[in-house]
Amino acid sequence: MDFEPYRGELTAFCYRMTGSIHDAEDLVQETLLRAWKAHDRYDPARATVRTWLYRIATNACLTALEGRARRPLPSGLGAPGNDPAGTPLTPALDVPWLEPFPSARFDVEARADLRLAWVAAVQHLSARQRAVLVLREVLEFSAAEVAQQLETTVAAVNSALQRARATMRDAGEADAVREADDPDQRAVIERYARAFEVADVPALVRLLAEDAVLEMPPVPLWFRGREDYGLFMERVFRMRGSGWLTRVLVANGQPALAGYHVEPAGDVYRPHSLQVFTISEGGLVTGNVVFADPRVFAAFGLPERISVG
Repeated sequence: MDFEPYRGELTAFCYRMTGSIHDAEDLVQETLLRAWKAHDRYDPARATVRTWLYRIATNACLTALEGRARRPLPSGLGAPGNDPAGTPLTPALDVPWLEPFPSARFDVEARADLRLAWVAAVQHLSARQRAVLVLREVLEFSAAEVAQQLETTVAAVNSALQRARATMRDAGEADAVREADDPDQRAVIERYARAFEVADVPALVRLLAEDAVLEMPPVPLWFRGREDYGLFMERVFRMRGSGWLTRVLVANGQPALAGYHVEPAGDVYRPHSLQVFTISEGGLVTGNVVFADPRVFAAFGLPERISVG
């Protein structure tokens, strides 16, 4: 029995549940190992292989989430900062931050429900509500199938789904918008990347919406508005200099770029951050989540160094 074709969608499911690509990959490995050990007990008359695997994965996720705090973004922890030029950039390493999802590594169709804002909103749900919401609304299992997977009743599943929907509406994430992987968005990110590489703050600011949000886990800070965004970017370029290299990619079904800064010796670029963008229909950047954890680059398969020239 070959379970490997299900790895991608199971990883996306576990990511939606946990908010961590590292936890998701571990949980999928555990799921496939459990399935392999129990394959002789699988009954095709009771469930398809896919449904059976999701039952195992759901149980693994529910166990893993027991007693765990939710994974937030900085904007979910309080008000925006008011001193982008001087606030200390101290990482909060005790916070289990939400992580980005390396879309290109997995063949996943429903990427809209992988958007960072959507996954961050899901973190406010209880573990069982998360499971019900994702299994019912994203993966489109029936209420009866979900009840069997969670060993509960259809009525309990429907009740949990109603509560989950209400919480998502309160978070402004009731209707997940399909990612717009189109030439217009690509053009915006490429213009942003060119401006970033030459440390051109005015050019970056021209690409921003008036109330654009910038946040940078693991630093528990975020800023709102073009002015503060620009002031913070000026600070970054003063600290790191003007030698930059970028690579455009996709994370969570959203446009993203990896930023590398040149080392003082001038012979190699090192990872700085992976930036995940939200772009409005009008072609302006409304949000940028800047991930500075080195493990993020590894999860995306990005090089640890790039030679200059």
